[in-house]
Amino acid sequence: MRTFCVLLLITILSATCSVAQTTKNKPGWDGYNFMLGTWQGVGTGTPGEASGGFTFERDLQGTVLVRKNYAVYPSTADRPGFRHDDLMVVYHASAADTRAMYFDNEGHVIAYQVRVDPSRTAVFLSDSSTSAPRFRMTYTAISADSLGMLFEIAPPGKPDGFVPYITARAYRVKGTGN
Repeated sequence: MRTFCVLLLITILSATCSVAQTTKNKPGWDGYNFMLGTWQGVGTGTPGEASGGFTFERDLQGTVLVRKNYAVYPSTADRPGFRHDDLMVVYHASAADTRAMYFDNEGHVIAYQVRVDPSRTAVFLSDSSTSAPRFRMTYTAISADSLGMLFEIAPPGKPDGFVPYITARAYRVKGTGN
């Protein structure tokens, strides 16, 4: 009986520690709600311009955010048509540090630091390097179901010399705006 009580106590303590650990480490994603859902990109109608969309969803029981993105580029006189796909996982590295890892079908892997502010803007900023470009992706809420997006690139050795590469707008087609 004594062995049973000790095993029961150990089981209860283990379960309590596990629940406390899960609750303590569960990240808050409320500031990112404006980006959640399924989105369709809208272009200006420029010839050769890509069409596409993306999803931003909570995953792994709410511990990470996952963005899956695609863009279809029609053929032009200068190049054949192609499709770009990428995946980004956003996670809390610590209570004060949110990070993201980006992967695409072209072999790019980019580590980002992430900042979101109350104005419903999220900025993904890659680490600075003297030998590689630096990237910045900014999502800005225009309305409950509309996002502005700006992707910028800074050349190697000029970490703050950002130049716009893609400017786009997306409309939510599924999910709820907050």
